[in-house]
Amino acid sequence: MLSIDHFQSLWDVRVKIACVGGGPAGLYFSILMKRQDPGHEITVHERNPAGSTYGFGVTYWGSLLGKLDAGDPESARAVQESSVRWSDGVAHIGDRTTRHRGDEGFGIGRGRLLDILAERARSLGVRVEFEDEIADGAALPDADLVVACDGVRSAVRERHAAHFGTEVALGRNTYIWLGTTKVFDAFTFAFVETPHGWIWCYAYGFSGDRSTCVVECSPETWTGLGLDRADEAAGLALLEELFVKLLDGHRLIGRATAGGSAQWLNFRTLTNRTWSHGNVVLLGDAAHTTHYSIGAGTTLALEDAIALVGALSTSSGSGRAGLAPALAAYEKERKSALLSVQSAARHSAQWYENLPRYIDLPPAQMFALLGQRHSPLLPYVPPQLYYRIDRAAGRLESLRRLKRWLGPKVARTLHSR
Repeated sequence: MLSIDHFQSLWDVRVKIACVGGGPAGLYFSILMKRQDPGHEITVHERNPAGSTYGFGVTYWGSLLGKLDAGDPESARAVQESSVRWSDGVAHIGDRTTRHRGDEGFGIGRGRLLDILAERARSLGVRVEFEDEIADGAALPDADLVVACDGVRSAVRERHAAHFGTEVALGRNTYIWLGTTKVFDAFTFAFVETPHGWIWCYAYGFSGDRSTCVVECSPETWTGLGLDRADEAAGLALLEELFVKLLDGHRLIGRATAGGSAQWLNFRTLTNRTWSHGNVVLLGDAAHTTHYSIGAGTTLALEDAIALVGALSTSSGSGRAGLAPALAAYEKERKSALLSVQSAARHSAQWYENLPRYIDLPPAQMFALLGQRHSPLLPYVPPQLYYRIDRAAGRLESLRRLKRWLGPKVARTLHSR
């Protein structure tokens, strides 16, 4: 094996790379690296068995497809063909409903996405090893570069947590990631009032017969409904009753542990002061997380992979002088790109944590502010006033666009006279 002290301009020689974690980020990184140079020896170490994954479906937006196509057209085509799409947003607030046209979004089963990327990686010569856990205290793989893409609770990162400067902030609300046989044709929000407060879900299709349904509520509602004490079967039965109109007779699907306990969580917002240590670099959720309510986690992980490959491919120098600047450039690029996304995610999470502030607005206004939940100003402006200001600003922008469009036409008309 080449030691890190003998890295040449990293891509002038064959290198050995280990990806710890077989999620989308690690698999896509391995694909891009093999496409750059088939001589690289790359192994993906995944602790879980093949075909097992958490979650149900993931979301992404059209801009990601262009990036995937630029990196590897074959896997991009397979991802798009296996995705469902929508362009509307629907909000059910008690007995009230509103629908709005929005940007085109996509959903794909997480398991299907992993299968596509794993198959493509193998076809390029990547070794994908399942049930291969790099446990705490065990030696890291013998490699020139170790990519830690083993999630928010990364065992690789935790070995040097003080160096990475890992910080975790727990969200106030509790949530659970579920599936359902109800197929939604739009990205759907449903808010249900209970004697113990509001409970709501985000739902979207990811295949021809399945949808994801993420349920969230305040801790007071969670304990008041008894969800903190219910096993998964009892909890699902209660949630099906609460969301009966939304589900239209369909069932919810859970993912209980062996003991039957429901997988309620508080979201972990994770940041790291630095993303590399020697020849170890963090990728995806091991490096950062963003609240699920903005639907960007998978996209950001894949963009990390693209950026890391780009930084490595343009590195120069030898030894640590070659690798260290590449990892630093990757970190700088991604931290800069994440600033606005992380801000949006924080404010989105806070919007839901302060739902009573908005829930009694007329449905159209409530839905409009739901779409504006990323704004740092919204928590400090009375909701109805913010709505009126936003509408006025929208009309002004429409007038500006009309003026810009009319300007050249009027000028040409006057000139022709």
